[in-house]
Amino acid sequence: MAIETYQNLVIGSGEAGKLIAWNLAKKGQKTAVVERSLIGGSCPNIACLPSKNVIYSAKAVSLVHPTSGLGVVTGSVRVDMAGVAKRKREMVAGLIDLHLGYFKSSGAELIMGNARFTEPKTVEVALNAGGTRVLRGDRVFLNVGSRATIPDVPGLAAAGPMTHVEALDLERLPEHLVILGGGYVGLEFAQAMRRFGSRVTVVQRGRQLLEREDPDFAEAVLGMMKDEGIEVLLQAEVLSVAGKSGTSVKLQVRVGATEKTLEASDILVAAGRTPNTDRLDLDKAGVELDSRGYIRVNEKLQTSAADVWATGDGAGSPQFTHVGFDDFRVVMDNLNGGNRTTRGRLIPYCLFTDPELAHVGLNETEAKAKGVSYRVARLPMSFVLRTRTLSQTRGFARALIGDDDRILGFTAFGAEASEMLAAVQTAMVGGMPYTALRDTIFTHPTAAEGLISLFSSPLSKPKA
Repeated sequence: MAIETYQNLVIGSGEAGKLIAWNLAKKGQKTAVVERSLIGGSCPNIACLPSKNVIYSAKAVSLVHPTSGLGVVTGSVRVDMAGVAKRKREMVAGLIDLHLGYFKSSGAELIMGNARFTEPKTVEVALNAGGTRVLRGDRVFLNVGSRATIPDVPGLAAAGPMTHVEALDLERLPEHLVILGGGYVGLEFAQAMRRFGSRVTVVQRGRQLLEREDPDFAEAVLGMMKDEGIEVLLQAEVLSVAGKSGTSVKLQVRVGATEKTLEASDILVAAGRTPNTDRLDLDKAGVELDSRGYIRVNEKLQTSAADVWATGDGAGSPQFTHVGFDDFRVVMDNLNGGNRTTRGRLIPYCLFTDPELAHVGLNETEAKAKGVSYRVARLPMSFVLRTRTLSQTRGFARALIGDDDRILGFTAFGAEASEMLAAVQTAMVGGMPYTALRDTIFTHPTAAEGLISLFSSPLSKPKA
């Protein structure tokens, strides 16, 4: 079979992959992108944007709640899950059309199929439409992403559990949804499905939800979940599963020293990610993997093979679309003669429950483990007047201040916490002292205005 040669061969059309392809193609370089199924990657199709779309539908339900809503009098409220799914699908369809337009205008060729390496910088593509093509790139960029991990629990895989992919397409309301995992995906779905009307149980192996967060923030999120009627089992291990998700399932669970049986209609697995590197025959390309199956890269995202780069989840980058975008910038800057690296990146993230949890930099647990000297600024979110206009005063914010008055880290759990986060991160990037935010004139009444109160509060030394 004849080999087709390109200057740039991109495997995967996720955030970094598509941007690399579009930018190089616009320079007049012959560029091909091989995509297995999701045009534009997971974010616009099955992850970030679709999940926030569904979460917003769930928020609409909460806003007309007869006791905790906003005083809006309605008739009986009914959730139309088919309508929720339709709204999500319409958004995704629009985003796919947008991506196809970018591929066309850039000149990058989009090839739908599964790629496997046959030798360095050469792949055989089993086309989705049938047939095969063999492609070789002078330069190769791997952007293969990850997928939901199905834990090795007897009976779980056979039960056909949902992942976030199937959950976002539900046109029915699960009677009782058991969610395996108390991380970001699990908690966002837990709250949304509970607000739609499902009974929800979260099974978390660890001692707390959100294992990376400081215990008091994890405890605050746990309180919110319980207040919304969500059952949370901590230090819980699923021993076995019987039945079929979507119909009827039984989960044998050990909680501490006690075993119990959970009877439910559906299971959603949100227990981590597996890199999609096992589908590529990367050994034939000379591309090394680490012990967890992620592509081994240096700080410039170069792999062990010459002229081959890897970006995004598959390269072990933090699993956020905004990190994928920065991976693109690292690669492109260096291709253009720069010297950009992934070293020392300040990466923010948000849990988009209602209210939100937003974080950037060090938290107290990390600072203590690293022996970093810091002082603490803390503020109840009820002191942020914006939260009172929204009738959402739950939560608190905390900032860690270094000896030189620079901000080391920030975490907030509360309404519009992500908006506060952006202002703090900007100050951190600029190396500004906390007093710059304290003395800024912010618009009233915004969430960012609460930073004045936060950084005007007395700074305290951390508790032992």
